[in-house]
Amino acid sequence: MDIEQLSKFLVKAKINTYASSGEGGEKILFDESKEFEFEEKEFKYRDRYFGFDPFIGQEIVWQNGKIIWGMNYYGKVVSEVIPVKQIYQFLKEVLKKVLENKPFRGPDNFKQGDFEYFNKVEGVVENFQGEEAIFYKKQLVYKLNYHGGLVIRKNLF
Repeated sequence: MDIEQLSKFLVKAKINTYASSGEGGEKILFDESKEFEFEEKEFKYRDRYFGFDPFIGQEIVWQNGKIIWGMNYYGKVVSEVIPVKQIYQFLKEVLKKVLENKPFRGPDNFKQGDFEYFNKVEGVVENFQGEEAIFYKKQLVYKLNYHGGLVIRKNLF
């Protein structure tokens, strides 16, 4: 598997799903989960999550029909000093800035007006964990934890 190719695909998939459309652009499924999908060549990406605030979800990537990568996440607004909608609008802008060398969430740091975003991640595409936070006027308003990595199928029997 080519990690560089996977990273480039992840960036493209993330920019073309939640970061571009957010709440309202997803499919709502029978189990009340919400889902975004993106496909290109031999790759398919799916981001499925439950809830709004808080929310929990999972991103999966397939290559030629086989699962190769995944990420789980849980996030919530921790203070409503500003309307929740504005927090998530800022988050969408941040997520459009996802980087190929860290194709998980947003960049390490991003500031826009009174908002500031921080992303701390350990590891690489193959195995990682991280935490992101949004501050409004230096007050913590949102937090998300995530982890994931490669998923390799092995025949055990």
